[in-house]
Amino acid sequence: MQITSVGHAGFHIQTAAGSILCDPWVNPTYFASWVPFPDNTELDWDALGDCDYLYVSHLHRDHFDAKNLTEHVNKNATVLLPDYPVPDLKRELEKLGFHKFVETEDSVKTTVSNDKGSLDVMIIALRAPADGPIGDSGLIVSDGETVCFNMNDARPVDLDVIEESFGHIDIHLLQYSGAIWYPMVYDIPRRSKANFAAQKRQRGMDRARSYIEQVGATWVVPSAGPPMFLDPELFSLNDIPDADGKPDETSIFPDQETFLEQMKIHGTDDGEKHRGLMMISGSTVDLTGSTLNELSHPFPPDEIWKDKGAYLARMAEKFAPIIAADKATWAPAQGEPLLEPLRAKFEPIMKQSDLICDGIGYPVGIVLGGKDDPDAEVVVLDFPNRVVREPKDGDGKYRYGFRIAPELVRTVLRDDEPDWVNTIFLSTRFTTWRIGGYNEYLYTFFKCLTDERIAYADGWFSEAHDDSASIEKDGWTLQRRCPHLKADLSKFGVIEGEKLTCNLHGWQWDLNSGRCLTSKGHELRAERTSS
Repeated sequence: MQITSVGHAGFHIQTAAGSILCDPWVNPTYFASWVPFPDNTELDWDALGDCDYLYVSHLHRDHFDAKNLTEHVNKNATVLLPDYPVPDLKRELEKLGFHKFVETEDSVKTTVSNDKGSLDVMIIALRAPADGPIGDSGLIVSDGETVCFNMNDARPVDLDVIEESFGHIDIHLLQYSGAIWYPMVYDIPRRSKANFAAQKRQRGMDRARSYIEQVGATWVVPSAGPPMFLDPELFSLNDIPDADGKPDETSIFPDQETFLEQMKIHGTDDGEKHRGLMMISGSTVDLTGSTLNELSHPFPPDEIWKDKGAYLARMAEKFAPIIAADKATWAPAQGEPLLEPLRAKFEPIMKQSDLICDGIGYPVGIVLGGKDDPDAEVVVLDFPNRVVREPKDGDGKYRYGFRIAPELVRTVLRDDEPDWVNTIFLSTRFTTWRIGGYNEYLYTFFKCLTDERIAYADGWFSEAHDDSASIEKDGWTLQRRCPHLKADLSKFGVIEGEKLTCNLHGWQWDLNSGRCLTSKGHELRAERTSS
């Protein structure tokens, strides 16, 4: 098995039975804030894209690069599709022209074959609303000699299923660095921010080392690492060592060299059981089982780390025109007030998400303008009342608030984005404040700005809270949540005679028997209401 790093979480896995291209991200994303580190634009993307199989772990834009997939990846490649509850990933790939799919079953080994041979694969699909934009996943591949676990961003809970299905893992590719906006964007004192960042940085690396110990692979490759922040407004987010070579411990974005050193310090690189491998964009490792035959690099990695600041400065110059071109595609900052467009976007979602809105529990303020702009528009997301409104006397300081440039909000509204987390928030081009702890319900809401997503997320939380609620509808007492994707049947259910239709996806049930008429399984609890 030959594995080539193609940047960030991306890998090209070559076997005698075919090749798999994983998460091929190359173009700046999140409003041109993130760029793959190190630079991967010089790779031969046409050759890499001429693959037999494609695996995209989830829809975060540093994994799903629509432009690169469109321009360089073979549309006849067979897509290894994670078992997600909402079909957004498949739909987005179909829009790009992909048409061959192997729809895997979560954590179940399957064999894929072509005229070159067969591979055993398994995809662990994480399906909680907090996992990516409705989903994250990891891929295990065996060619009969070598077993590779590409965990990328995923945080699986049940790792025993891997050993039970594949035995020993030979090489483990995993995330170790930050992919969040906390605490950099928070309006808190500088010293507190630095302390929180150092804690966040270390927790991320500690979690990655815990996974190394649990998986027990022979070789470990730090991947899904930090992006480059090349816009001058964001350049300070990079982890640039000081004059003595000491990393910036207040950056939540440690790099490969830092993590490999952490492995040695904490004993997860002992030279025997676990061994860390430095791989940069274009690096290739050739393995037979756990035997490393060869590791090659496109250039010595030390050329980056001997003066990382100079490398990033060169990259900033190279990418400046690309970032400028991206900014030119944003919607203009000026325009009509944003209250009505935001009301049209958010209120229908609020009205479908009782548990999430109640979980948020308070009004949230959005300030649309700079800190020194006295005329900045303020819009209030009043979750308890399920409305979007202007501020009013008595609001006080909002327990959660966001200050966002209006051009970013106008852009996501123009593009009908279903996920602000995967656009505005990961860009780090905003500031925020909060009184009290992190509110998972709030960020779940911002990830789920479609009927399907919010129905699933609200139902997931309901199920997680052991909700066995029933409703009465048209002479029947039935379970409140659709057995398919947990839509609220008091809102999406339509009864005609003895048949129930959930209008979210058109699935149907026979109410007398509870049998699903659309698919096997998914029985419904229902009985006639007593008179």
